[in-house]
Amino acid sequence: MRTTILFIVIIMLSFYQSAQAQQTDTLSIRQQDIVFIASTTAQGELDSLKISLARGLDNGMTVNEIKEVLVHAYAYCGFPRSLRALQTFMEVLNERKAQGIIDTIGRDASPVTGSQDKYTRGAELLEKLSGAPKDAPKTGYAAFAPVIEQYLKEHLFCDIFERDLLTWQERELATVSILSAMGKGVEPMLKSHSAICLRQGITESQLQQMAAIVNGLRKGDDPFALGTLMPDNPNFTDKAWLQGYIAPQDGFGCTVANVTFAPGCRNSWHSHKGGQILLCTSGKGYYQEKGKPIQLLLPGNVVKIAPDVIHWHGAAPDSEFTHIAIGTQLDKGGVTWLEPVTDEEYNSYEEK
Repeated sequence: MRTTILFIVIIMLSFYQSAQAQQTDTLSIRQQDIVFIASTTAQGELDSLKISLARGLDNGMTVNEIKEVLVHAYAYCGFPRSLRALQTFMEVLNERKAQGIIDTIGRDASPVTGSQDKYTRGAELLEKLSGAPKDAPKTGYAAFAPVIEQYLKEHLFCDIFERDLLTWQERELATVSILSAMGKGVEPMLKSHSAICLRQGITESQLQQMAAIVNGLRKGDDPFALGTLMPDNPNFTDKAWLQGYIAPQDGFGCTVANVTFAPGCRNSWHSHKGGQILLCTSGKGYYQEKGKPIQLLLPGNVVKIAPDVIHWHGAAPDSEFTHIAIGTQLDKGGVTWLEPVTDEEYNSYEEK
């Protein structure tokens, strides 16, 4: 229902589409991290939030930038959710420090100066964000309870939006993610902030991607842990996360692990003496056997890789990709790594 409402909003605001024609239609990794962090904060799902926070740090967000998302959230989903998210972030940082991971604190927000009073500054900022004239007659809640309209201008759109650790576009993306995650009862706000997102350069396709992320988190599409960022590995082209579940020493004759590839990341050509099974759980990925075309992998796909078949797998350019990797018949031997997959090979995928 919530995702449907967001899609309707996007369609209603489609007059922005032509102005965004030159923009990318895929959220950047940073934007996706903001969506994950903001929406899991709003939902109050602290275990999922921990994963989102670690993902953001691993992808290069600073501690202060993530704190800014969590503080921003209080204006839309309340102090309790925001404070619990900050406490959870403290736990994540302490756990990572104990593992020897030193996260970048990053800069503080620049000092805010201005000769005008806060109400005027907030009203002018909102006018720039939304395009609605700042001196329009007060209607609705603003006329019914003028004090909250004053708080809105002075605090939200002055005190918060003037802070420069996040751009206006990033703050609006976080806001729409929060409202979408909250669900029923906030549809008017979801509509207005979706309009501001489009005005600030987020495309319809990017909003749809955001909605898919939030909806997937709500449904629990991938219940398995993200795991830890793998150290630099010559057999992977970019970031990948690994969570092992069954190891050779467990005595089951197989290995089971959850592997998440950053967009564009793939492993090298390789083969398994005993074969391998891939259970695709989230995102969009690629799989290719030597001499055959690339196959697109989507959640629910199962790949059965016979022993000694040379292949590679990884994420599509515009999406993270996660699968459960099952190494079978370990008594026959392990993995044999070969040469890297070239850019030409990786980019040879053709949609059917």
